[in-house]
Amino acid sequence: MNGGNDLTMAQFQQQSGQNSEKNRDPYMPFNFTVEINGLTVGGFSEVMGLSGRLELEDYVEGGMNHRVHRFPKHMDYPNLVLIRGLSDRDDLWKWYQDVTRGKIRLQNATIILKDSQQSDVMAWRVSRAYPVAWEGPPLNASTGTEVAFERMELVHRGIYEQKVQKQ
Repeated sequence: MNGGNDLTMAQFQQQSGQNSEKNRDPYMPFNFTVEINGLTVGGFSEVMGLSGRLELEDYVEGGMNHRVHRFPKHMDYPNLVLIRGLSDRDDLWKWYQDVTRGKIRLQNATIILKDSQQSDVMAWRVSRAYPVAWEGPPLNASTGTEVAFERMELVHRGIYEQKVQKQ
């Protein structure tokens, strides 16, 4: 202590407003947020599966031994994997629980990439998705009231780039 001017971290945060509920953004440390029907339902540190592949069918034409024709069949999209997520809402958990009970609700979702100032950089719209896998987090008594999960997988019917409005 130097002359009584030292503050504890909690006192500093309280004085500077960093500890107030109004200023608290639970998604700040996460690079991606997920919206379902326009409502932000979680933040994630990693997203995998933003890809698609056109499946092809090979056709060997009789008498044409020097080549194979390749025709488009359909698009194939891998599961979207949301990793190390946090939410102050339980929408994703309830959605997953509904699926485990046989109530499949296909919903459109948006994955939004954030920059270091938490501004939207890019976004992808995921069409007619529903959760097919969930993995819980390591349990820690110091985590607050947020709902955390290590991994959630969504099956869907397509990914489309979505324009973001520059702030």
